Amino acid sequence: MCLAVPGEILEITEEDPLARQAKVSFGGLVKPVSLALLPEACAGEYVLVHAGVAISVVDAEEAEKTLEYLREIDELNELEDGASP
Repeated sequence: MCLAVPGEILEITEEDPLARQAKVSFGGLVKPVSLALLPEACAGEYVLVHAGVAISVVDAEEAEKTLEYLREIDELNELEDGASP
C-alpha cells in the first residue's frame, strides 16, 4: 500500500534548492527525505512524505494523531524494514 506518512524535520542536511534534504523522524525512525518541493519547510515542522519526498507541511497535532494511528495498526514497522515513506 502506498501511504504518505507525516514526519518531523529534525535537521536540514542539504540547502541546495534542487537537492534540499533533511533528516525526518517518523515516530522515532529517522530517514533522509527530499525537501526539494518544500523550500519553505524548516526544522521542527511536520511534513507529509511519499516515496522519500516531502509533499506538504502539515499541522503538528494532526501529524501526531496520524502517527499514533499508524503505530496502532503496526504500519510504522514497515518503514523499519527499509520501505520509503
